[in-house]
Amino acid sequence: MKNVILLMANQGQGQSPLMSLIFLILIFVIFYFFMIRPQIKKQKELRNFRQQLKSGDKVITAGGIFGKITDIKDNVVTLEVDNNVKIKVDINSIYRDYTEIENKR
Repeated sequence: MKNVILLMANQGQGQSPLMSLIFLILIFVIFYFFMIRPQIKKQKELRNFRQQLKSGDKVITAGGIFGKITDIKDNVVTLEVDNNVKIKVDINSIYRDYTEIENKR
């Protein structure tokens, strides 16, 4: 058993600390470009989309409700989901423009 422990300890000594540091930096760079950066870009696009909302836009909420914006006050959006049926939702729950889906069909 002592031989196994000594053998494992000797294997770790051959590796340079500089190589370990370079490896960690490389992993962080890959993680940043493939996970963090695209997410930041997506959040920025969503923020810009919400700032450009106006009355008459057809949107979809996070809960899957399709509606047409009738009024926007601060962070509250009034959606018309049917004839004379209006609901109020937080602006942060609006995720997509419904016309994009209509155009794809």
